[in-house]
Parts: sequence; C-alpha cells; structure tokens
Amino acid sequence: QAAADPVPPSDPPEDGPKETSSVSHNISDADAFKIILEMKMKKRQKKPALPSTVTELDTEDGSKVYVVGTAHFSDSSKKDVVKTIQEVQPDVVVVELCQYRVSMLKMDEKTLLKEAKEINLEKLQQAIKQSGVMSGLMQMLLLKVSAHITEQLGMAPGGEFREAFKEASKVPFCKFHLGDRPIPVTFKRAIAALSFWQKVKLAWGLCFLSDPISKDDVEKCKQKDLLEQMMAEMIGEFPDLHRTIVSERDIYLTYMLKQAAKQIELPRASETEPRKCIPAVVVGVVGMGHVPGIEKNWNSELNIQEIMSVPPPSASSKIFKFVIKATVFGLMGYGCYRIGQRTVQLILSMPAAQSYLQKLTEIRSQH
Repeated sequence: QAAADPVPPSDPPEDGPKETSSVSHNISDADAFKIILEMKMKKRQKKPALPSTVTELDTEDGSKVYVVGTAHFSDSSKKDVVKTIQEVQPDVVVVELCQYRVSMLKMDEKTLLKEAKEINLEKLQQAIKQSGVMSGLMQMLLLKVSAHITEQLGMAPGGEFREAFKEASKVPFCKFHLGDRPIPVTFKRAIAALSFWQKVKLAWGLCFLSDPISKDDVEKCKQKDLLEQMMAEMIGEFPDLHRTIVSERDIYLTYMLKQAAKQIELPRASETEPRKCIPAVVVGVVGMGHVPGIEKNWNSELNIQEIMSVPPPSASSKIFKFVIKATVFGLMGYGCYRIGQRTVQLILSMPAAQSYLQKLTEIRSQH
C-alpha cells in the first residue's frame, strides 16, 4: 500500500534553489504490484526447508503444490503449517474445509472447545435442517466422536486451519480457498451408500464410543503406515463409507488444489502490453489420510460432477428413517406417560389429598 500511494514532494527551503525535481514520485498500480511481488519472491526460499509431513507436487505448467498432511488435534501439525507457508510464500492456501465449517477459522480456541463439547437439541435440529434426518443424525454422531476426542485431549479441532488462515494473511497477494466438498453432500452420499444394518451398526458404535485417547495416539496418526492400517480396518467393515467420506473427497480436494495451481497473470501497465503469466505456488492443508489419495489422483483427469450429486433415498434408508422417527415419538410418548403417572402418584401422596379422599369415602359410605 505504501508503494502504491503517491508521495508528496517536500517543500524546498525558502532561501534554497527553486528547482523542480525531474524525478516523479508517483507509481502506477502495476509497478507497485511488481515491487511488492519482487519483495515476496526474494523472501520465497528457492530450496525451502520443509517438514517431513509435506508432499511436493508439480503441474504441467510449472506450478508447485505443497500438501501439508496434518493430524487434526496436533500442536506439531500447526507448526508444520506455519513453517511451510513462511518458507514458500504461497500465492494460494487451500484448506480441508467447506462453507459449512468455515466458522471455526474465526472462533478462538476457548469458544471452539466449549462448542465442541456441547452437543444439544438446537445443533441436532440445525444439522437435520441442513442435511436431512438421516445424514443430520450421522453428522451429530460424528460430532460426538469429535467432542469425545476434544474432551480427552482438551484441544479444539481445526487448529492447523486457523494457523493457515492467520499465516496466509501475512503473505502479500495470497488467496485463501476452501477446498473440501460441502458436508451435507458428503453425509447424504454416505448414508445412501450404507445398508440398513450397516447404518444401525455404525450408529451403535459411534453412540458408545468411550475409549481413552492420548496425545501420543494423535501424533502416531502422522505415520503413514499406522494410518494405512487404520484405513484398512475401516475398509473391511464399511467399504462404501470409506469410498464416500475419504476416496471421493480425495478426488474433490485434488481437483480444488489443481484449480488453485493455475498460472497467475501479472497486471499490465496498458492494454497493449503483452500478457505475462507465472507459475503459482500453492500450499494445501489436509488431513494426513487424504495425502495418498491426492498423490494417486494428481495426474488423472478429474470430473467432480458425479461425486456432487445426491442419490435418491433407498428402501433401507426409508425404513431406517421410519424406525428412528417411531423410536423418538415412542420414547416421547412413554416419557409423557411416566411423567403423568408420577405426577398423579405425587398428588395422591400429599396429606391434603389423602384427607380429601378420606372425607369423600366417609360421605359415600353414609349414603
């Protein structure tokens, strides 16, 4: 901004020479852009010292993409993100978030910690409104898993994304992109892919999740061999769930990273000046589990239209939806019945009510 603003010439001394400087202090926006860009390029390391969690990818036109694989509840992942952005001075930062989860970028750690632990009826209604009954319930169950981890570790999720957001704002001309598929689409496709009994089994497992988790367990998630073992176990039990929640999002994230890595057109001083483009530098911040899929899909032709569509509900989904509704209404009805029964018993146990009933009995026996 300082380079773009005109600098007013200082007034010469009264007894000094009255010469007018031939050097113009005004510069164009294009020149200012070039000056700041040159400063950015000088700060950008030619051979950046990158953390071991970073995977480097290249595009056909010479752009570079640095994918930082993170563990979502990890302090060291935050440091990896900050170091990578500082070293490469990117033109675009892409994070594994969608518009439905963008609020976590602006919340402080304390508020997020509180929000993650509080899963209430209002949040359930909001999830159902956004995603439908089935995927809304599944979303709340997975939020319960996140809340469980949050409670165990005392750490709010998404710290690496907040660090990426802060650090990107310090880099000149750096754009910030949301790179994940909208969460309602993911959950609707995941629910549609599961059979009736798979839904029951998954919901049951998530409801009763209570195993303790340590910080060491989270850090181990950054090891690819352990992560692949965990994913293999998941594939064996819910292969369709893995396809919709992991594999399809691998494709979507790869597509968004490629879009972000298109060459950058430099500003021109005039319309007659030829267009000039330079390769882009992109930093992607994603969960470590997505890195192998992004590498696998990087050189493929990608079409995301198919994975953005939501299939109509299957017969098993309709049955499961009916069972859930029937269960909820049944529990509500039984609760009202029990409350009513207890209320009557409480009233009858009061001395005044017993005295009144005794008088009624005496009057009735006299007649």
